[in-house]
Amino acid sequence: MSVSNCGLADRLECWIALTPAERRALARLEEKPRPIRRGMVLLDERGRSEDLFVVRDGMLMCYVLLDDGRRQIVRFLFSGDLFSLSALAYGRSPDTVVAMSNATVCAFDRSEVARLATDHPRLMSLLLVLNQIERVITTDRLAGLGRTSARTRVATLLLALRAQMRQAGMDVDTAFSPGLTQEEMGDAIGLTAVHVNRMLRQLEEEGMIAREGGRVILHDEERLARQVGYVDRYEGLDLSWLPPGR
Repeated sequence: MSVSNCGLADRLECWIALTPAERRALARLEEKPRPIRRGMVLLDERGRSEDLFVVRDGMLMCYVLLDDGRRQIVRFLFSGDLFSLSALAYGRSPDTVVAMSNATVCAFDRSEVARLATDHPRLMSLLLVLNQIERVITTDRLAGLGRTSARTRVATLLLALRAQMRQAGMDVDTAFSPGLTQEEMGDAIGLTAVHVNRMLRQLEEEGMIAREGGRVILHDEERLARQVGYVDRYEGLDLSWLPPGR
């Protein structure tokens, strides 16, 4: 899986032109890079945390453990992603965050968010936008878990991962490496690894995808997206309401 060094400023500048002062303010959030190795737990579910984080490079996942011991993956994280915003309200992590590859994260104190709100209201508004995009993506996934077929869940996960990788500045086209085992895919969409494998084979037999050396090749992305009702939530944003930059 290829990685990138897309920072938070790079992510936001896909949508608007940042002022030099705004870029400097965002750079302060990434002044303390911390390398972490694959498999390392960064945050424990319900553990105390007053820091927020930006992913500098690599891939991480967030999960919760259910009462029966099963794992439910709730989010995947890539370069430029901001996470642990729950620290703003609770000071504790609602989920466990673990590195899925060697990665680098940057921690910053939640007081920096108050500083952004005071000095750079447009940046604070953009953090709200990021949070709402993630909320809508989570809503889509929850609806899918309860209402869609196994085939639709697997196809939607592939399309969503590829969309996230594009946002992170990764070099992905019709062919990409999801960076997940079939068990991890299943833990994200409520299926067993065996069922995930069966649905991947079905998509191959239908000519929708191919698999080569850990990569997935999408043969007809638009048709597949129509079939499963996938909506790329990073597109179609209305940011006309944002205040001017400072």
